[in-house]
Amino acid sequence: MTRRWFITGGTPGGFGVAFAEAALETGDRVVLTSRRPHEMAAWAGRYGDRVLVVALDVTDPAQVLRAVRAAEEHFGGIDVLVNNAGRGWFGSIEGMDESAVRAMFKLNFFAVLSVTRAVLPGMRARGDGWVVNVSSVAGLVAAPGFGYYSATKFAVEAVTETLRDEVATQGISVLAVEPGATRTNAYAGFVDEPVSEPIPEYHEMLDEVRTAFVDMNGVQPGDPHRGARAVITAMAQEPPPRRLILGNSGFDAVSDSLEKALADIRSNEDLSRRADFPADG
Repeated sequence: MTRRWFITGGTPGGFGVAFAEAALETGDRVVLTSRRPHEMAAWAGRYGDRVLVVALDVTDPAQVLRAVRAAEEHFGGIDVLVNNAGRGWFGSIEGMDESAVRAMFKLNFFAVLSVTRAVLPGMRARGDGWVVNVSSVAGLVAAPGFGYYSATKFAVEAVTETLRDEVATQGISVLAVEPGATRTNAYAGFVDEPVSEPIPEYHEMLDEVRTAFVDMNGVQPGDPHRGARAVITAMAQEPPPRRLILGNSGFDAVSDSLEKALADIRSNEDLSRRADFPADG
């Protein structure tokens, strides 16, 4: 059966396009949203009426509703939602500008809620659908200098876990995807972002974070097209996974972090269990 995809965050060389191309390879149809749709015109032209590019700033709830309605009217519904739009800012927990923190949550977290809420009624009416939330390895493993980005993705993880259980009886499946360092255009912007926080004690750490991203731009190990195809394969499994980590380094980092976290929790099991009232009253 041909599926109809709604994918946010369409930019040339981005993960959204990789998801779109993977879906098109299987014979599906795609609505790709973009803040700059003219940049996607030539790409979309290769696929004729199987692709619709819609202008959308995902942080504008009114635009979200219009874009979802346009997609539903154009193709008759949305079978797969991929919440892919987002970006990262680096900064310390203490010193990062609050407006940047709020902007990051608005884009990476609240926009995911806005799009998901707009798409779910149609899926629920049909009793079928997929919600794929693109999180990050940073949504499971926090990193110095990237803590607020991690916080937005940790929030996406929590919502994804809860949503999965809430909509399971309605025929809707939910998957979290955690890419590691992936060769998209996402790292290019760090070149133009100087360390500008007012607290000098963090500057060396932040400069190292920025330099690492700049140096990795263009040589990230993750292949976005292989990653998108892996997601489609995971969706076809029975049962499908609850989450899918993409990339060797990401898989190793998450596995190591979770094993250490479990060991740490268990090392204080006695203290944890002593926090309840005594069993005998």
